[in-house]
Amino acid sequence: MQQILNFIIRNKNFLLYLLLFSLSVFLTIQTHSYHKSKFINSANFLSGGIYTRLNNINQYLDLKTQNENLSEENARLRNRLQNHHLSIEEDFVDTTSFNGTYLFRPVRVIKNSYSATTNILLIDKGLNDSVQQDFGLITPKGILGIVDKTSNNYATVISILNSKSKISAQLKKTNHFGTLTWDGRSPKTVQLIDIPKIAPIEIGDTIVTSGRSVIFPKGIQVGTIESYNLDAAENNYEINVTLFNDMTNIEHAYIIEHLDAPEINNILNLSNEQ
Repeated sequence: MQQILNFIIRNKNFLLYLLLFSLSVFLTIQTHSYHKSKFINSANFLSGGIYTRLNNINQYLDLKTQNENLSEENARLRNRLQNHHLSIEEDFVDTTSFNGTYLFRPVRVIKNSYSATTNILLIDKGLNDSVQQDFGLITPKGILGIVDKTSNNYATVISILNSKSKISAQLKKTNHFGTLTWDGRSPKTVQLIDIPKIAPIEIGDTIVTSGRSVIFPKGIQVGTIESYNLDAAENNYEINVTLFNDMTNIEHAYIIEHLDAPEINNILNLSNEQ
């Protein structure tokens, strides 16, 4: 306290000057409309700039929450579109105009391997979120893989970049279908085999899922034809497909559950037993 008093005594003249100067500025602003408007505008500009920067910082720090909210909202929209059989423009999204009853859940890919021959994805949802084996995993750009193992809070997914992966796919413009595999080389390219040579194919044609299983609906995008040739027997095409997804940069995705899968599998099992 004594130091404060000593400071005031030593600088009493300067402090008195500041007080009088501040008082004169205040009176000038209050009694002259022009000066008052200029002061208000300057104050608004200064405070607005500060609040804008603070808001930008808060928005940046909140991006994770915003992304999660957007994923959940997208899942809700996908469910409504899918289960009401709505048709939408093809360029907007290709993964919601399917026949059947499907449930979409947003998930996050927290581990992604793409350089091995048996690549696995790890997602942040498991049994507690009703994720089970043989559920499909997609992004808005196309397929990622099939759920393999589940724990309470996590699940592993066999990536399409896995030498053991086999998914039914077809030419989008026809119903000629084959099996989607991976030769273990490039993370950008998978192979579609067993397409009969009578099928009309061209470079750039789109490949989609065939819907011939209870995992993926028909019509989910896979990629485009990069090149093709006949197999050794010259009966079927072996096609290189450039993926729509960048498999080296995956985070937000959707689990697909076919709600009629248990009933379909049950009737198929009964038929096989006969």
